[in-house]
Amino acid sequence: MAGIKVTVKGIPALEKELRRLSGLRFDAVIEKQTVEMVDRASKSHNPAQGGTPYDTGELIQSVGKSGRGYEEEVGYTKEYAPHVEYGHRTLGGGFVQGQHFLQTNVEIQRPIYRNDLLQEIRKGK
Repeated sequence: MAGIKVTVKGIPALEKELRRLSGLRFDAVIEKQTVEMVDRASKSHNPAQGGTPYDTGELIQSVGKSGRGYEEEVGYTKEYAPHVEYGHRTLGGGFVQGQHFLQTNVEIQRPIYRNDLLQEIRKGK
């Protein structure tokens, strides 16, 4: 699965505290994030809103999540997904700019994830 590894500064401390309070609740927060990202990617065709660009529909059909708990990730199984995300050279020597739809989806989800972590920590105290 073509994915993106995201690290948010300050979030590891929140994650550690939440895992200490309850691994089950932490897994639920992670599950919520991946479901929301897949939902956003599959329902919108607007890359600026974290949606998947649409041509034939194959890229949207390939979005999904894998892993469990702390190791869940969102990505695309189509082999050309990274080329649409990051851009690519053409046979004529030109360059097609990347649409950064997955990165945009991550950036949209980042504050939601942080708030969900804080909310769960507050519940556990």
